[in-house]
Amino acid sequence: MKVNSYNQTGAEAGVIDLPDAVFALPWNADLVHQVVVGMQANARTNVAHTKGRGEVRGGGKKPWKQKGTGRARHGSIRSPLWRGGGVTFGPTNEKSYAQKINQKMRVKALFTALSQKLRDGEILFLDTLSFPAPKTADAKRTVTALAGIEGFERLATKTRNTALLALASRDEAVEKSFRNFGNISTVEARNLNPVEVLKYKYVIFTEPSEACNILVQRQSK
Repeated sequence: MKVNSYNQTGAEAGVIDLPDAVFALPWNADLVHQVVVGMQANARTNVAHTKGRGEVRGGGKKPWKQKGTGRARHGSIRSPLWRGGGVTFGPTNEKSYAQKINQKMRVKALFTALSQKLRDGEILFLDTLSFPAPKTADAKRTVTALAGIEGFERLATKTRNTALLALASRDEAVEKSFRNFGNISTVEARNLNPVEVLKYKYVIFTEPSEACNILVQRQSK
């Protein structure tokens, strides 16, 4: 599969050949949904926690004697029946929401999402992207230039989750230049996952040949 690549000024830089194993898979909604839900569950932080009667402070002394008062018998003021007492069957932070996701499923879900993005015209390939030093102004000029490419006009808007910049290798100057953008995030191509790919409108690959090799290697592992 051949697609056009561009430089950071928005001009066409040539044609690249994409691996069909990564960018030509049919859409599989069930697989993508299962993997995305599982990854979100694994990332969930369990913070909801209530105290049972054994964890609530106080209540060590029997409130009144067992018989002879005419009142109901109680052994502790921290019983769930009392105001301020423990909670019965409340949520605890010991619960685990983790789900098992096979590595092959995770990789195929990523490639399926990338394939659909490419069919929808939401993936852009840059032959190179570099800045002499971290500077937000340089990143802004690049984004404005790329927004001139047909189909990527929304790059110039400030809507949430506009683009995910997938770097073939870590570039501190590029990462810091885009750090002040609230709608554009950077990630290394080796760390791509279907949750991030589907979260953003566009995916922009730098050094596509190297990035594709990294993705293909993930499939072979």
